[in-house]
Amino acid sequence: MQSISKNKIKWIRSLQQKKNREELGLFIVEGEKMVNEALNSFGKFIEFLCLTKNSSIVLKNPSFEAAIASDEELKSISSLKNPNKSLIVLKIPIQTTVDTEFRIALDGIQDPGNMGTILRLADWFNVKEIICSKETVDIYNPKVVQSSMGAIFRINVIYCDLADYLSKTKEPIFGALLEGQNIYKKSVEPKGILVLGNEGNGISEKIIPLITEPITIPRFGQAESLNVSVATGILLSEFFRG
Repeated sequence: MQSISKNKIKWIRSLQQKKNREELGLFIVEGEKMVNEALNSFGKFIEFLCLTKNSSIVLKNPSFEAAIASDEELKSISSLKNPNKSLIVLKIPIQTTVDTEFRIALDGIQDPGNMGTILRLADWFNVKEIICSKETVDIYNPKVVQSSMGAIFRINVIYCDLADYLSKTKEPIFGALLEGQNIYKKSVEPKGILVLGNEGNGISEKIIPLITEPITIPRFGQAESLNVSVATGILLSEFFRG
């Protein structure tokens, strides 16, 4: 492999910005574990691979472009504080909705860490699809990608006008609301759509009237609110209790 060029370094750096990811249809994955996962399960979407000399990744006649970078060069293009020997650029797949009985819908989630954790939770509970409002953080944001720990390769994510989407469904729509029914006293199963709202404002006013099954996690202490990813985990555990 040849050494990485200055133009490639500039190109990769540009993908830290959402507008460039959208324009080029590309995103970045970093770290040995996730890069290996991309090589094994996302192969047809690979655009470019960058490795340091001490990387453990072994390539045999790759069908994509690859280059060697120094530790300093990798650090200069990485979004991580401690870059981990490899970086891969992938094509953003064109997503279409999948046939599934249960989905998560996200209404304006903003924090990349929360988004990545929700992807991991969906992967753990085998939720195949997440529907996002257009105001929700980009799943290809580098912080979302890294915190998803590979779940981004397995979860179908659609961005749309969420109010329009929910208004057209015939499925039950569960919404996490303070005034909802106690989730521990309600019989639920993984069928329908579970809506979770923005970290600060909750579910938006235009979405609330579309919720057919308001639910809540009862508060026993004095905390003002729950982190949205923590709430997602608690609610999903109830839906999949069996």
